Amino acid sequence: MTHQDHPTPRRGKPWALTLFGFAAAGGLIAMPFLAGPPDGEKIPDIVRFLGHFHPVVLHLPIGVFALILFQELGAILGKRGGESGGTPLFPLFFGAASAIVAVLAGFLLYHGEVQFRGNSLADRHLWGGLIFAVAAVVTFILKAWTVALNGNPAFYRLLLFASVGVMGFASHDGASLTHGEDYLTEYAPEPIRSLLGTDKPEAAPAPVKATGEQVVYADIVAPILERRCVQCHKEGKSKGKFRMDTYEFLVKGGKEGPGLEPGNAAESNILIRMNLPMDDEEHMPPEGKPDIEDPEIAVLTWWIDNGADPKKLLPAFDVPAPIKAAIAKVAVIASAGVAESAAPAHFSGPDEALKSSVAGLSKQFPGALTFESQQSALLTFTAVSLRGNFDDAGFNPLAPVLPHLVTVDLSATKITDQTVSKLSSATHLRLIRLSETGVTDAAIDTLLKLPSLESINLYGTKVTDAGVSRLSTLPNLKRLYLWQTAVTPAAVKTLKEKLPDCEIITGA
Repeated sequence: MTHQDHPTPRRGKPWALTLFGFAAAGGLIAMPFLAGPPDGEKIPDIVRFLGHFHPVVLHLPIGVFALILFQELGAILGKRGGESGGTPLFPLFFGAASAIVAVLAGFLLYHGEVQFRGNSLADRHLWGGLIFAVAAVVTFILKAWTVALNGNPAFYRLLLFASVGVMGFASHDGASLTHGEDYLTEYAPEPIRSLLGTDKPEAAPAPVKATGEQVVYADIVAPILERRCVQCHKEGKSKGKFRMDTYEFLVKGGKEGPGLEPGNAAESNILIRMNLPMDDEEHMPPEGKPDIEDPEIAVLTWWIDNGADPKKLLPAFDVPAPIKAAIAKVAVIASAGVAESAAPAHFSGPDEALKSSVAGLSKQFPGALTFESQQSALLTFTAVSLRGNFDDAGFNPLAPVLPHLVTVDLSATKITDQTVSKLSSATHLRLIRLSETGVTDAAIDTLLKLPSLESINLYGTKVTDAGVSRLSTLPNLKRLYLWQTAVTPAAVKTLKEKLPDCEIITGA
């Protein structure tokens, strides 16, 4: 009996799957039009609860479709590339179903959070997810018909590749919403940033207006917030669901309520956060970011207490002498910031040798060593994920990059004074965390050689009065953590007298 004598098995045509699939796709497309714009203030808590599952379930369709893509590429490159083999039908069904679930959860999240109202990136992510889910359903239907009719898989594969492409764009937008719009491209090579349009030159600073022409909010208050807050509270990256890049969003606030109350600085959330102790987790700006200075807080307090008007010129206010002085100091702070960013730094940018060193060390310490920014040759290192597995020997490979470090977190590791002694070349170091390590007063000798230090955490270490008292010679020290150490209150008092601008946290 020849091959032709065997009849091809007859498969039932997937009419039911087709009708159900197109109904699901039509429902997905209709959802945004039926629901209208998001209004998180009127949404029941159960909607928010279900919406918060979106970050959990969204990885299912991503993983499934990535696997299907590789299987189909294998089928194309293999001997059966022209046949309808490749992926079985069930994985596509599971991928399409999980895509629908992920989009439904995302839709509930979108409507349950106030921060997404008017957020163009959130809108784009929503529609990207919807288009992907619809494409996934149609891909599944086309695959079912290809199998049933023993047809050419070319059209199904073309749609599959298009669906995965849409999935990639939607995933990138989701990461941008969570981590900021430059999350994927921040450390990308320069040609890639240029191709994607993310490597943009910094805008020149606006000319300073004469005092009589200054609008208090636009020309004095907004620049303070831009320097201290907006980096983490803007469209595409609104921590605490709070944006501070426009006056309207500033007043509206985030998940904790309004950002400010005109006429009442004491009850305004932004100032409550700024005035918290430095060791409080809710203090803003957070540790590791340049802290807001007293003249800036004074100006913000005065402006809010006087109504927080967004349009009033400075001459329209009754400005007391201390506030005039504070405004002058704020202008100096702003000028210093512009000069610092415009002046050529000691490290103008990472050279190829440094990039190569960091790339090699990143394989040994995944996620621990990063550039401070894409334009900087300065580095941050954190051993948080290593902790008890990181000791003095583990620190040795970092020797080539020590002069480039600005932040070092060695908390809860097994390092000793031996490791700290190697940091003497890290002259740009601004922050160091040594909490719950084996360091003693001997480590202080090295810290005294680092004049740029602003924050030192010695919580739970073996330092004593003798060692800590010598820190009074550090000119830029602003925060010192001494919880659970042998340092006495008398030594703390003496150190405070010598460092009046340094906040010493003892846990008392």
